[in-house]
Amino acid sequence: MRIQPFIATLASMLAAYGTGLLLADNQSVSVSYDTGFTIIGQDDFLGFPIPAWIAIGAYVIGWIFLERRPAGRHILAIGDGEATATLMGLKVERTLLGVYAASGLLAGLAGVILASQFGAGQPTEGVGWELFAIASVVVGGTLLTGGSGSVGATLAGVLLLAMVFNILNFENGLGVISLSAYWQSVIRGGFLLVVVILQARIVKRD
Repeated sequence: MRIQPFIATLASMLAAYGTGLLLADNQSVSVSYDTGFTIIGQDDFLGFPIPAWIAIGAYVIGWIFLERRPAGRHILAIGDGEATATLMGLKVERTLLGVYAASGLLAGLAGVILASQFGAGQPTEGVGWELFAIASVVVGGTLLTGGSGSVGATLAGVLLLAMVFNILNFENGLGVISLSAYWQSVIRGGFLLVVVILQARIVKRD
């Protein structure tokens, strides 16, 4: 329907969130331990949690696809300019469909892992995590305007933000820093804003 991607995904997210609340009647959906479903999020394999192995697998596949396959270059080219990519003969619509499908698949996988870890499906779990995801990607050097980015740099952004906020949580638990969850959200938003401003100035200089 040629809707701006950010608006389309935002509207879809709000609709999916509301649908989840309606279907679950705003209640947690318990998971039976007899089904073995919780093994995904709570058990280990070769000394490491299974979710860590899943994350490593997703990272490796993403890195190979984006850095070593022609389709990865096509994605960056389309992000830099759809009109130019079309003139180059790239299959823009098919590529975008694949990217959004992969994004949805990974989001669904994350939901499965969360439900398995908690032993229940929480309709309100993960609310606000989209901001953390965007911040991680931006901190990793990916341009919001498109055309530049890498899986490795995104992983570095994820680890950096996780370390910063884990330190805040740890210090808060010791009573050294008294920050409520609300103030941590303020810091996340402010941090993202600063990174975006710095990124925009660097792009202008280039």
